[in-house]
Order: sequence, then C-alpha cells, then structure tokens
Amino acid sequence: MTEHSTVGELVLLVPEAPPAAPEAVTAAPRQPRADALRIGLLDNSKANADHLLRLLTERLAPAFTVASVVNERKGSVALAATDAMLTHLTRDADLVVSAMAD
Repeated sequence: MTEHSTVGELVLLVPEAPPAAPEAVTAAPRQPRADALRIGLLDNSKANADHLLRLLTERLAPAFTVASVVNERKGSVALAATDAMLTHLTRDADLVVSAMAD
C-alpha cells in the first residue's frame, strides 16, 4: 500500500511486527525434596551479579534448609550458557536463579 501525503503532512511508518504467540513451556518433572533445597545459580558475568546471587542465597538459607548451592558463571554476558552448564544445573539443582546486575 502506498501512502500519498500533501504538503505539510507528516506520514510515519512503523515497521513493527505483531508479537509472536508464546510457545507452551512445560516444567521438567521434579521430585520434591522434603529434606533440603538444592539451589542453582547462573551468573551472567556482569558486574555485581555474583554479589546479588550471594545475597539471595544468604537470604534463602534461613528460610529453607539448603542442601547445596551449585554455581555456574558464563564467560561473557554476550554468550549463552553452555550445554554443560545447563546440564549441571538441571541435574544438581531443584531451583535455578539467573542474575544480571550492574
């Protein structure tokens, strides 16, 4: 469709696509642990993300019995987490928190 305008009229074209429908996400089957929570932390390597994750862990510890904390840190904020990191977190954590901070 071609827009025609007269003098003094401003025509703006906004080339935005409509948002895609969200994909259905299903959680991995988990066996709830009655004894203790295994926490996974994925640090995106931005400044202070490690401090934020440590603070979160310190705040969770009094509220829950924490069995272990699994830490993974990406090599760069621009890189995706590796398959090995994701496998480690999936296998050894009941809950995973990812942090981005500055």
